[in-house]
Amino acid sequence: MVAIISLLIVIILSVLVTRVAAIALIHTGLSKESARFQSRSAFTGAGFTTNESERVVNHPVRRRILMLLILLGSAGVISVISSLILSLISVEEGGWLSLEMIVFITGLLGLLVLAQSKWIEDKLSNLINRALDRYTDLYVVDYHSLLHLADNYRVTTINVKELNWLADKKLKDLNLKKEGILVLGIERAGGEYEGAPRGDTTINSKDTVTVYGLASKIKSLSERKKGTAGDLEHDREVEEHESSRKKSSGKQDKMDSDSS
Repeated sequence: MVAIISLLIVIILSVLVTRVAAIALIHTGLSKESARFQSRSAFTGAGFTTNESERVVNHPVRRRILMLLILLGSAGVISVISSLILSLISVEEGGWLSLEMIVFITGLLGLLVLAQSKWIEDKLSNLINRALDRYTDLYVVDYHSLLHLADNYRVTTINVKELNWLADKKLKDLNLKKEGILVLGIERAGGEYEGAPRGDTTINSKDTVTVYGLASKIKSLSERKKGTAGDLEHDREVEEHESSRKKSSGKQDKMDSDSS
């Protein structure tokens, strides 16, 4: 029974450690999905080699977080394996319908339910946020909420191909702001990066453009081809964005009028 309880405790601590690390990584600017993936990868020692992992390691704060995860993970994996072996021996001695097995299965199901609970996730995230803000010098900013990424807004990249509508045009000529899309930065084919580009900046083919806006509009832009058809699609998107903006402004004016 002691081995079963020890195994459940180790699993709970492992989940808690990766959750804390994921939230800390989110505060450094990573998306929620990327932060969870990187924290679990570092803790388990899976060692996925991706461009995203390289960018995480090159960031000094993220690197410290991952180094601590790797250290804790090496001890955690050994603890899990040893506890699991002892648990299997205990189950084998008592039979698969023993009290130990019932406790083990019940504990795992309970952990699964707790892990899927949105209420517990929100409470735990708030608690971790306060602890990070109070006991660390980590710059705590929830970029996911700040940029409304849960409301179908995205920060993502577009790989500009030769026939893409964006290729070989200046930002001021593209007029993407009128579509509701902001260009945050451009990574050139040679590796140079230009942040907060101005209107005279030209987007070249093979550039990687970082943009912010509604996911549907970004997808449409990434698939848009050069030529008259692409120009007409741009005009339609501008009209749709302006119409949506006016509707939103009208609703806000009505709410202000009703409250006054």
